[in-house]
Amino acid sequence: MNPMMRSTPARRIGLATAAVMILIAGAACGSTGTEPTAGHSMPPTPASASPTPAAEKPANRDDVAFAAMMIPHHEQAVWMSDTLLAKQGLDPEVKALAEQIRAAQQPEIDTMKRWLEEWGTPPDHSQMDHGDDGGGMMTPEEMRELRDETDAGQAQRQFLEAMIKHHQGAVRMAQAEVEQGKNAEAIALARTIIATQQEEIATMEGILDRL
Repeated sequence: MNPMMRSTPARRIGLATAAVMILIAGAACGSTGTEPTAGHSMPPTPASASPTPAAEKPANRDDVAFAAMMIPHHEQAVWMSDTLLAKQGLDPEVKALAEQIRAAQQPEIDTMKRWLEEWGTPPDHSQMDHGDDGGGMMTPEEMRELRDETDAGQAQRQFLEAMIKHHQGAVRMAQAEVEQGKNAEAIALARTIIATQQEEIATMEGILDRL
């Protein structure tokens, strides 16, 4: 036998090693990068792809409670404005104020409803406490009185007196959000509500003084 062809242990190990290296190289070239090869684990998932921990969600319970309570609160203010605007003989300043309240609060309602959907968190009804005065909201009886009042002057006074209390309740709710909320957009809206409705309270008090 030709000595060059004689198989030795060292030669066999070298050939086997070369074969393994060829197979590994071929597998690497043929891989698309989308599927792991047999016997190899997937690369670790980046930290950014992991689910967001509850502590890192964009809103806390106070944000959710703020939006969930403020939606029906705003909806009543829009109803009050619509009810008054349906009457004839209104004072021009009162009419303009009711239109202003309706125009401002309906878009805010839409925004807060979107937040609740985006946050994916149903309102926690145990947290929905408008306060001892119900957040200044009108009672069903008061709503019927405003709806059925035929005298424009009396309806205006009912509206203004009720809306002042209503706004005062909203300001308190918004202040609680500023102090306890986490979501930047919700806190910004709360600050807007405080500034806008405090100004409208002053306007309504001035109108009542001259009516």
